[in-house]
Amino acid sequence: MARDGLTIGDISERTGLAPSAIRHYESEGLVFPTRNAGGQRRYGRADIRRLSFVLIAQQLGFPLSEIRDAMAHLPQHRAPAKSDWSRISRRFGRALDQKIAQLTSLRDKLDGCIGCGCLSLESCHLYNPEDRAKVAGVGPRFVIAPDEV
Repeated sequence: MARDGLTIGDISERTGLAPSAIRHYESEGLVFPTRNAGGQRRYGRADIRRLSFVLIAQQLGFPLSEIRDAMAHLPQHRAPAKSDWSRISRRFGRALDQKIAQLTSLRDKLDGCIGCGCLSLESCHLYNPEDRAKVAGVGPRFVIAPDEV
């Protein structure tokens, strides 16, 4: 590590991200390196945590826009406090709980439909005569948003 911060190579090695990905996350406003006298990027140790969080959140299906919004209140040049991460954790936890509930409902309905063996839309509880669910929007409304139908 250089005395004035971590190089992009250091950050790449620690996070497993390619330098181009790190520069992309910088352009997205997720990390904020400083520049040394020669104009080279220098990152703080907190940027390792920030980038690791971005990777985890993306693996959980969160888009960069939501990640950026959640991280907007984190300090830019020091490690976030536990309370900072707890606030983000609660926010993402609520969103994950909603996704889990939606996926559980989808799984349960598909299991019932596939498991009954009737393969008949006329007797299936998901049947939609005269497309009455179209008022609730496009897609399989009885499965993805049953409360809207």
